[in-house]
Amino acid sequence: MRILGLCGSLRAGSLNAAVLRSAAELVVPPREFVVDPGLGRLPFFDAETEMTALPRVVAELRDAVGAADGLLIATPEYAHGTSGVLKNALEWLVGGGEMDGKPVALASASPAMTGGDRARAWLAETLAVMGAEVIPRELGVPRATLMITDGRISDEPTRAALARLLDDLAEAAAEARATAAADAREDSGSLAS
Repeated sequence: MRILGLCGSLRAGSLNAAVLRSAAELVVPPREFVVDPGLGRLPFFDAETEMTALPRVVAELRDAVGAADGLLIATPEYAHGTSGVLKNALEWLVGGGEMDGKPVALASASPAMTGGDRARAWLAETLAVMGAEVIPRELGVPRATLMITDGRISDEPTRAALARLLDDLAEAAAEARATAAADAREDSGSLAS
């Protein structure tokens, strides 16, 4: 099972990148956790470019999302929403269809007491419109500067909450895979008759 992590922050010391690094430490085989190399490499979304000459980096992102069994998205909160870099990535993913039915878990880390609640709510709504299956459990890390040390979550209850989120995501991904396999068998049976 392959989980892909997407970070909505480009900052080297990002609190949300720390969430993804911590997730990578918590995932054990046969599960695999891979963090996207950085959404900042994507050009600004342009529908005309999408239709005429899809950039290679966008095709690579779409392939990575399509190949993943589930996504863990860690988002900062800016002006009660997600970051521009994450919004841009989602715009590139809309037209490819890779998000349709994809199980997605949401996390946010913030120095604020709200822990990025508004960003997660904004993101959940956008992903639902895109056809993704946002799992009910999510992770907010309030006062994250106190919970993260040396680029990792150091607070044990928060690490445990992240582990539960990853378990729920893996369960949703397994269910989605089983449903897709059953649908494929049903389609092949109807074609044969």
